[in-house]
Amino acid sequence: MKPSALSCTVALIFTAMIGQSAATAGNEPIQPITSAKVTNPALVELGKKLYFDPRLSKSGFISCNSCHNLSMGGTDNIKTSIGHHWQEGPINAPTVLNSSLNLAQFWDGRAADLQAQAGGPIANPGEMGFSHTLAVGMLQTIPGYVAEFKKAFGSDQIDIDKVTKAIAAFEETLVTPNSRFDQWLKGNKRAISKDELAGYQLFKKTGCIACHNGPAVGGNSFQKMGQVEAYKASSPAEGRFAVTGKEADRFNFKVPTLRNVEMTYPYFHDGAANTLTEAVDTMARIQLGKRFTPEENAKVVAFLKTLTGDQPAFRLPILPPSSDSTPRPTPFDRK
Repeated sequence: MKPSALSCTVALIFTAMIGQSAATAGNEPIQPITSAKVTNPALVELGKKLYFDPRLSKSGFISCNSCHNLSMGGTDNIKTSIGHHWQEGPINAPTVLNSSLNLAQFWDGRAADLQAQAGGPIANPGEMGFSHTLAVGMLQTIPGYVAEFKKAFGSDQIDIDKVTKAIAAFEETLVTPNSRFDQWLKGNKRAISKDELAGYQLFKKTGCIACHNGPAVGGNSFQKMGQVEAYKASSPAEGRFAVTGKEADRFNFKVPTLRNVEMTYPYFHDGAANTLTEAVDTMARIQLGKRFTPEENAKVVAFLKTLTGDQPAFRLPILPPSSDSTPRPTPFDRK
């Protein structure tokens, strides 16, 4: 066989192998995450500044990043977040990473999308403690923000709809592609180890995949916490029942994404599980009636750690300075 013919044959075999790998990945219940596509850079840049700006809180101390820290997996790694006047929240802060893939926002799904969610904490007396009117009024006194809103929206008029739209646009970029498991899905069978693959097989065989599937490995359904065995929560949250008022929705929560799950401890809506080992043990028992051996648990945990993708990387925003007319923060008792 001539060298050129040999090269063609190798190329054809390689192409066939890639096609077969792609077909295999297409049959899996989990799909790779794709990188975000930015269509309005000015809007995203404005949203990034607003996300990091603590002046959107009454105290001038709390920003979106306080509870959804982008250096810590998009959450705060504490059981429940601390809000205005040092109030402890009733529920664990879910990660903002890959949140654009969720069917709805908040554990109970009361916000239809990221824009609807973005306005909630600003006006919540237990979170940022401000109001939409005061937040917009504050932004209007900052010349740098007025100019950025005009650049992003074509108008220097600021309202809460534009504020939340900008924050949501930035949050939509916070996806984490290229995890080792995504590389495996795309055909690189050396991307995960034998034990990690065994953990994935257990994850599917046991039934975890019924709720944790799709690109976000969750986030696309509401499920009852405690299908087989009742769960004794340390949080008063009642899940979808608080939104719909239907008894059938009591303790139904949005299934959390498992992307970057090794970074988003503690786990569950009440933050009761401090480790992945504990979380896997509890979920297998109360949701599926399964008791993993320590070896099985370790393999599932090993698989879950392969879901950590490339974290958002960007230059921290320099926030526009307040003007003389910008209202100063309202201090609160620190006792």
